[in-house]
Amino acid sequence: MTSSSSACGRQARTIYVDINAPAGGDGSREHPFLHINDAAQVALPGDEVLVAPGIYREYVDPKNAGTEDARITYRSAEPLGAEITGAETIKDWKHFQDNVWVCRVDNAIFGDYNPYTTFVGGDWYFAPPTKHTGAVYLNDRQLYEADTLEQCLEGEVFKPSWEPGQSIYKWYTEQDGDNTVIYANFQGKDPNAEKVDINVRRRCFFPSKTGVGYITFSGFKVCKAATTWAPPAAFQDGMVGPHWSKYWIIEDCEISDSKCCGISLGKYLDPENEHFFTYKYVKSPTQMERDAVCRGQYHGWLKENIGHHIVRRCHIHHCEQTGIVGRMGCVFSTIEDNHIHNINNMQELGGAEIAGIKLHAAIDVTFRRNHIHHCTMGIWCDWEAQGTRITCNLLHDNHIPDSCPEASSMMANQDIFVEVAHGPTLIDNNVMLSKCAIRMPTEGVAFVHNLCLGSIADVGTGTAFWVKGNKEERYTPYHIPHRTELMGFMIILHGDDRFYNNIFIQHYPSEELHSSGDLGGEKQKINLKAGTFVFDGYPTWEEWIKQFHMEAPADMYLCMEPHFNHLPVWAAGNVYLGGARAWEKESEKLVSDRQVQVELVEKDGGYYLKTDMFNAIDSFRGEPVTTASLGKAFEPDQAFENPDGSPISFNVDYNGNVREPDVLPGPFAKASGEIKVL
Repeated sequence: MTSSSSACGRQARTIYVDINAPAGGDGSREHPFLHINDAAQVALPGDEVLVAPGIYREYVDPKNAGTEDARITYRSAEPLGAEITGAETIKDWKHFQDNVWVCRVDNAIFGDYNPYTTFVGGDWYFAPPTKHTGAVYLNDRQLYEADTLEQCLEGEVFKPSWEPGQSIYKWYTEQDGDNTVIYANFQGKDPNAEKVDINVRRRCFFPSKTGVGYITFSGFKVCKAATTWAPPAAFQDGMVGPHWSKYWIIEDCEISDSKCCGISLGKYLDPENEHFFTYKYVKSPTQMERDAVCRGQYHGWLKENIGHHIVRRCHIHHCEQTGIVGRMGCVFSTIEDNHIHNINNMQELGGAEIAGIKLHAAIDVTFRRNHIHHCTMGIWCDWEAQGTRITCNLLHDNHIPDSCPEASSMMANQDIFVEVAHGPTLIDNNVMLSKCAIRMPTEGVAFVHNLCLGSIADVGTGTAFWVKGNKEERYTPYHIPHRTELMGFMIILHGDDRFYNNIFIQHYPSEELHSSGDLGGEKQKINLKAGTFVFDGYPTWEEWIKQFHMEAPADMYLCMEPHFNHLPVWAAGNVYLGGARAWEKESEKLVSDRQVQVELVEKDGGYYLKTDMFNAIDSFRGEPVTTASLGKAFEPDQAFENPDGSPISFNVDYNGNVREPDVLPGPFAKASGEIKVL
């Protein structure tokens, strides 16, 4: 080991790991450890664990936390050269019948967790619980699980798959005494001549205990683990994650092929509220989410203890629940410059917790400059999107391919989904190119300087359950500004939304789309007509405040109805093209039925937007937007401001260019027929 001075008063070390080293090493450069987990048991604040290239088939359980002044860093010596995998290679396949081969695996390899007896399922899981957390991979592509051996032999296309040609590769499993038996249809390939892996371990780099903070995890490839379903009122699994701690940095990694979630910034295990509805039935999962928030306060969910993570420059793909998941443990974090794609494309898993990024309680979380595409949902902020900012992201193709039928358990598709939150939720300077730009069964949103080719959906709906004809609203929490302590609970009144200087284009056909929705398979219509017209009927500020008769003494009964009416809406400086429609009360706007071109083109290693929309916009301009002009979100009485409470000026565009005083609508400061967006 090599040493250097550490802020904690001891000599910081570089601890070496090499999968090609002999066993029995001591972590020195001359005698490196064979396994990363060996180093993880002795690394102390200030130490760096330097990992040589190679495949590390192990679970790494970091034992010690770093400190504010002396982080513990785990680094791949070559970018993406060190791979941590939860899988093992199988080479003793026997031909069974036709294209199907069989192998037998001694269950001792799995320890106390067998992925081939563990099913994906739990609270908010809508698909039939027939899929295991195990998986089979042929040349690094996951096979589809068959429910019977006959289905495995048939190898038929699974039509809802976004890659139907891949879905003919099947596997099936059963138990035989102390062995797991796996049958796999390799469609004519010889598995002993190809690369075939199976999931063995549940996680890859994830502390088994909570509170192991101040860790940097840099430059690794992480893949193939048997993670479990991660809903909000349960322990949230992931291949990589900080496990209820603070100040992790996960950077420059490639993370792929998790059965459920790639990175978890989520919830700890609370045995008294672990999939409560699934196991005990008698309380609704929504009620248990409220319980989880309140119990979290008891279990240390405070700004001083939890969150403040950074996930940056990671390539996250081909996971079947989320790329990044988090409930409460994600607070005060920054997720930036990541490339997230092909999430839930197999369509074998289904439920209310699936997206490129799915966070509950994204309090003061910033999503910045991420590229998210070909996911069933892009970014989903559920509950407590308070102080949340979604800015300068490129989102596209986050919708079901036209050739695919909808899986029965699939929810609606969109770039951004903000659900039952009270704000302030700031969505600015994004390029949103999917069929539905945003679903808004929420309130307290500021939507500023975005380009949207898709619609706004679920305005005024999607916040309640209908039980025996009664509308049972969901009460959700809001918090002390920039803290986790609870301020109150309230239903969603809808409104309290602001739309300034956006461009809305009717790019796709505008018929309504039938979707399974978010209420456990209940069919609902999703609007595909672009524009803010979905707020027709909502009051302006002047109309809303007039209801309270503030010139007279306060009268609780007189004010009871307006206390539960829709909140006001503000809109100005927006552009509506190609048939997109404006809110009926917006006066300062540009509306044109002119058809315009907007095309995302990949060339020279980047992405460009080719467009003639600025010809239609011509000289129309909006007014500058600031924190002061946006006002405050109603319920928490909190401004649209930075996490440190400082104001935001929107004078810088998607690409970092400064805007002119006369503001061009949309995410770009200057008009051009071709604009680099990545």
